[in-house]
Amino acid sequence: MKTAPENARSRDVKNRWLLSLPALLIIFIAAAGPLLVMLIYSFMAKGDYGDVKFGEFSSEGWFSVFFQRDMFDDTLGLASAHISIIWRSLQLSFFTTLLTVFLGFPTAYFIATRPPSSREIWVFLVTIPFWTNLLIRTFAMQQVIRNEGLLNNALIWLGVISSPLQIMYTDTANLLGMTYVYLPLMVLPLYASIEKLDFRLVEAGYDLYANRFQVLRRIVIPLVMPGIIAGSILVFIPSLGAYVIPRVLGGGKNMMLGNLIEMQFGAGRNWPLGAAMSITLMALVMVALIFYVRNASRSGAGHV
Repeated sequence: MKTAPENARSRDVKNRWLLSLPALLIIFIAAAGPLLVMLIYSFMAKGDYGDVKFGEFSSEGWFSVFFQRDMFDDTLGLASAHISIIWRSLQLSFFTTLLTVFLGFPTAYFIATRPPSSREIWVFLVTIPFWTNLLIRTFAMQQVIRNEGLLNNALIWLGVISSPLQIMYTDTANLLGMTYVYLPLMVLPLYASIEKLDFRLVEAGYDLYANRFQVLRRIVIPLVMPGIIAGSILVFIPSLGAYVIPRVLGGGKNMMLGNLIEMQFGAGRNWPLGAAMSITLMALVMVALIFYVRNASRSGAGHV
C-alpha cells in the first residue's frame, strides 16, 4: 500500500505529464514528425513521377548518396559530384564559422566595453539586418560583390585593380554572403558572454606582466568560450544547410548540400535520395557539433 505522500507525489507526476502533453505533441508533430517522414521515404523505392512507391522497400536512396552505377557497364563507383558538394558545404561552413568568430569577437568586445547607456543602441544596430528578409540581404550582397558592384568600383577608383574581380558565382561569394548574413548570430552570444566577464581578471593579468596577447589567450578567450561555442553552433548549422545564398551568389556551378537536396525533390524527381541526403545533412551537423563542442570544452578547460 502506498502512503499518502507517495500517492500525492504520483498524482503530481501524472498531472505534470498531462500538462506537458500538448507541448510534447507539438514538438513531435512539428520537429520529429517531418524527420520521421524523411527517414521512411529514404528507405522506399523511387516513384515514376517524383514520389515514392509506398510499401516497396529499397536502400537505393542511401546507396546513391555516396555511390553510383555506371550507365553502360553497371560498375560501381563513388558519386564524385555528391561527395564534392558535401565537402564544399563542410568547408564553407567551417570557414564561415571561423570568419564570423574573427569578425564577431572584436565587435562584441567593443559593444561590451561601451558605457551601459549606449550598449543597447549598438546591440540594436547589430539586430537591424534581422528585420529584412534573407533573400533581400542576399541580393544586397550581390550588389556589393558583382562585377559592377560597390567593391569592384571602389578598388578600380583607388587604382588597386584595372579590371573587375570575378567574385560572383564562386565559393568566395558564398563565403562572403554567409558571413554577412550569419555574423549577427555570432556577435550576440559573444556579447552576452563578454558582458558578464569580470574585467578585474584582465587587470590582474596586466599586473602579472602579461602582454595583451597573453591576456586574450589565457584569460579572455577561456572565459568567453561558452559564447564562442554557442555562436559557432548558431552559425555552422544554417551555413551547412544554406540554400538561398548559394543559389543567388554561387550559381549552378557552386551548389551546396541544401541545393542538392532541393534538386532531388524537384528536377531530379528522386525523393528517396533527397530524403537520404536530408538525414545525412542532419547526421553531419550532429557529428560536427559533438566534435567541436568536446574539443572546445577541453581547450577551454586546459587554459583555465
